[in-house]
This record gives sequence, C-alpha cells and structure tokens, in this order.
Amino acid sequence: MQGLCFKNTPGMKLHPVVITKGMVLGIALLLSMSVWAQPLPPTGLSATGYDSHIELRWSPSGEPGISGYRIYYSDNGGSSYSHLGIVNAQRDYYIDFIGAQGVARSYQVAAINSIGQESPPTAPVASATYAMSDDELLTMVQEYTFRYFWEFAHPVSGMARERNTTSIVTSGGSGFGIMAIVVGMERGFITREQGVARLLKIVNFLETADRFKGAFPHWMNGATGDVVPFSQLDDGGDIVETAFLIQGLLAARQYLHEADPDENLVREKITQIWETVDWNWYRKLTANVMYWHWSPNHNFAMNFALRGFNETHIVYLLAVASPVEAYNIPPGLYQTGWASSNYVNGSSYYGYPLQVGGYRGGPLFFSHYSYLGFDPRGIRDAYTNYFHRNTYHTLINRAHCVANPFNRVGYSESCWGLTASDDPFVGYLAHEPGNATLDNGTISPTAALSSMPYTPQQSIQALKHFYRDLGHLTWGYYGFYDAFHLGNNWVSNTYLAIDQGPIIVMIENYRTQLLWNNFMANPEIAPALAALGFVTDTSQVVSVEDIRELDYGKIYPNPATEQSTLELAFGQATTATISIWDVFGRNLLDIAANQKFAAGLHYLPLALDHLTPGTYWIQIQTDSHSKTIPLVRLNSQ
Repeated sequence: MQGLCFKNTPGMKLHPVVITKGMVLGIALLLSMSVWAQPLPPTGLSATGYDSHIELRWSPSGEPGISGYRIYYSDNGGSSYSHLGIVNAQRDYYIDFIGAQGVARSYQVAAINSIGQESPPTAPVASATYAMSDDELLTMVQEYTFRYFWEFAHPVSGMARERNTTSIVTSGGSGFGIMAIVVGMERGFITREQGVARLLKIVNFLETADRFKGAFPHWMNGATGDVVPFSQLDDGGDIVETAFLIQGLLAARQYLHEADPDENLVREKITQIWETVDWNWYRKLTANVMYWHWSPNHNFAMNFALRGFNETHIVYLLAVASPVEAYNIPPGLYQTGWASSNYVNGSSYYGYPLQVGGYRGGPLFFSHYSYLGFDPRGIRDAYTNYFHRNTYHTLINRAHCVANPFNRVGYSESCWGLTASDDPFVGYLAHEPGNATLDNGTISPTAALSSMPYTPQQSIQALKHFYRDLGHLTWGYYGFYDAFHLGNNWVSNTYLAIDQGPIIVMIENYRTQLLWNNFMANPEIAPALAALGFVTDTSQVVSVEDIRELDYGKIYPNPATEQSTLELAFGQATTATISIWDVFGRNLLDIAANQKFAAGLHYLPLALDHLTPGTYWIQIQTDSHSKTIPLVRLNSQ
C-alpha cells in the first residue's frame, strides 16, 4: 500500500513517508488488542476421580474466538497451581492420568482466545484417585467404551461410525453398538427412554438404507444410507456384516418390552428387517456353501466362500434360523459349507487342545464376533463345544505371548492379546500367533478384554496392566485405544467400532450374560441350533494341568553357537515329534519323528551349525498338546 506522503511546509524539511501493508496490519492488530475483551472462562467445571486418573469436564462459554483451554492443577490443596496441559476449543474434557491411587488434586481451567489472551480461571474443583474393585474397573471400562456408540454415533442415523476419524457408518459395528446400547440401558448409563429413542432412530434409518437382496453393505453414508464401496468389487451386500447387525437387532428385540408401545414399535421394525434378509440368495441359490458378497454391478465376483472356522459362525446360524422359508438355507450347508474345509484341527498348542480352527487358533476376534449374542455355553455340535474351543483359543493366544518366541517388547502374562487391529507398519493387520509377520509386537486391548467370559482371571489381569501401568499411553475418552506397540513406542490414537463393541458386550456377558440370554431367547434360535445338530453338553473346560503330558522342557545354553541341549521331562510314557521351526513358520528339521519316550528326564543334543544366526523355536508335539521353546542361534565367530 503506497500513496500517503506529506508536502513540505515552510521552514520544515520533510521526506516522503511510505506506509506499507504490513504497517497497516500491525496498527490494526494493536488497535484490536487495545479493545479486545478478555475472554470468559468455561462454566460447570467438574472433576471425577477413578482408580488411576481424574477426568475434568466443563461447558464452553459459547463466546466466539475461543481457540482452546488451558488446564492447571494443584497438589497442595490449591495454595499454588501448575500448568498441566492445553486442549483445542472442540474439547470439553481433559483426562489427567496420574497412574496411582490415593492422589488428590485441585483443578482450574481458563479459556484462550485467538490472540492468546487468557480468561480468568474457573473456580477450583477437587477430586482424588482411589483403589477401585474389579467390579468397579469393569464398569468404568464399559462406561467409557459406551461413549463411542452413544456420543460419537452418527448424528443423523444413530449408527456406529467405522472409526473415530470418519463419518462412514458400518453395519456390523452398528450391530455391536446396538448391543452396547442395551448394556447402557441396563447399567443406567442412559435411561431406557433414551435407549429406545436411539434404537428407533437406527431402525428407521435401516428401513430406507441401501439393501441388496435384504443384506446391508459393509459401509454406508451415515446421513443418506447410500452404499459406500468397501473395495472396487464390494459395492453391494455383505452377508457377514449383515449377520453381525441382525445378531445385535435380535438381542435388542428380545430385551425390549412388547407391552410398551414405543418399545414394541422398535420390536416390530426389527422383525421386518430380519425377515427381509434373503440368506438363500447368498448361497447362489443352489450352492452348498454361502458367499460373503453380492453386488448388482459385479454379481458374485468377489467369490469369497464362507468355509472353515473364522468369525462367520453366526451367518450359518441366522441363515438357518430365518423364519421366511424362501430366504433360509438348508441345515446341511453347515456341514457342506461352513465345516467342509480347514475346520477340524485336533492338535494342542502350549498344552491346550484345539479341536476346531487353524494353526494356534488364528486372531482372537474369531472367538468374539459371532459369540456376542450366540451363547456357546453348555452345547456342542458334531465338532466341538465352542465355549471350550474359544477358551482354549484364548489361552493359546496368551501362552504364545508369554513364551514370546520373537522376543517382542513388553509381552508378559499381563500384556497379551493378538487380533485384528490398527498396526504401526501396514495400517491394519490381523495379528495372530504363528509367524513374525503376523505377530509383529502389536498388542490390541480388545483381544484380552473381549475374552472376559472365557478367561476372566487372565483378562482382568491384562485390564489392570493396560490401565494402571500403561494407561498414560493407552487410555482415552472412549476407553482403551485400539492398539499399541511398545517396541516402536507407538500407540494408535484411533478407535474402531468392531473392536470397541466386543469389549463392552463381552464384559457384560461375563458379568450377567445379558446379551447371551436375550439373543438365545429369540424363538427362532433354539430350533435352528437343533437343526444344525447342537446338543446339550455339560462337560467343563479341562485345565492345562490335567491334560499335560510334558512336565517341562528347556534348552541350554540358550543363546548358543554350534551346540545346545534340549532337556525334556515327561510325566508318562509319550510319543512325540520334536522339530526346529524358523520365524516364518517353516519346519526346518525333525529332531525326532513319532519317537517313543519313557516317563522321566531325556536329554537331546541339538546341532546348530546348519542354522544361520537368528531366532528359531523348538516344537515338541505329543498326541494331546504342543509346546514351543524359543532358541537363539549366535554367530560362532
């Protein structure tokens, strides 16, 4: 900006003065600061103490121009305050993770405007941490996790968003979220009236959302219900995600009261949605197996058959249970489809038998998604008791983390759980025992916490470690973050609906069996289970101490260079195969193949000169179990 100058005045010698754009802006800023009012503080500040953290909440003043909030704390009863943290203007909370019980603090919060002016602080509030019982810790985890499905639900549809960084909603995750709402109603996190209103919003949305032969897509636009393609060919119906959604809807339908007009309206809408799913279409009408996807644009081009044990058990149960004859499937598809390939296992790992499922059971979500409503206790089919199977699967997963064959940082009896989650290296990965790629050091809290009905003691132990010891990293507004990798000093800052939902639901199934009882009480379920060959099974999970033939095994020296010794102690005469495996899950050498060992101690020399330096493991496989011992080969020079 130019053009302002002064003319000479008689007796004075003046030079032209040029005023630049920067000078004008600076003058304007000074003028604005001189009249800018000090911002107002937020209102309604509260502090709530928990076991190891204190949560602050406040109400924004509503004043324009607020850029954030600065939090102060005092450890001396308010005599003096120190700066604790700062959050942006979109936040109305702060979690002060203290990491200890019995700590009292006072807090004040001040607002900051866009030019850095700070409001007067709020009146101080105080709270303290305290030692919470196991029951209180479980309620805390459930209530925090519930926030994801209640506060962060899509504002138009009420559906669960795929993750906390998107507006896309997910059908399967919403099924989990519907069950979370039932928990919220039952535990008083919300009123029953609030829960019914939210469920009505969801079913009203589902009535008009895109459907493909009655099945919903994996992803939808949360405002319109339009399909959002999950991949290039996956732009139609997803029968697996639909099954997860229907599982949640049926649990809610049974929970609601027929005599209440508002609740019964939701029940009737759920029934209509349930009866519109054409499960038979997703077996290509005549095939002996069901298929995951169908698209009007690509037909069955994905061609993903639902065979072998994985997370899709609930699909076959609901497909047989459908009350619409034209839409259900013949029960025989359970054998010709679901259980027809890579199903029966029969091996043992770390001393735990696994009758059904792949090597070491796979990721733990296989034991969660289908069993949020489907109660596997006290029944079995021709293959196994699935409560037993899922319990052993969980114990195998934990035992692998304890053995830690790949020497991952942080693994222990309290820090375990491999399942599908966010990953620091590839974005998202189905973590599982078996090889170094799939067990890359990433622990997912949902794995251990959602296994609560199967392994309550071990899962609560993990919960306390994740929260009390690692909570400064892992704990946030919606509970535990999705995953962490201590070796890389990495913590995901995200939440996923399909990981959050099983936490709150399976903790409740452990505590009260609420979702199991309601889903199983639907009149369509018992006849379907009978048609699939399920019968009563009152047997109990057998402890590893009762099934173990191998008392112990150890290797010394370890690490070693060219020679080591394997020491084994068998409690009874045993036939065993002993082999060396590499980190990629390849069997390099059988040291003993189906060799008979008498009860007692045995010493087997291990020649290591043919192995390159690195990590290996020795597997001892008997008729009823498997034990793995890590071995490190050092460079001989």
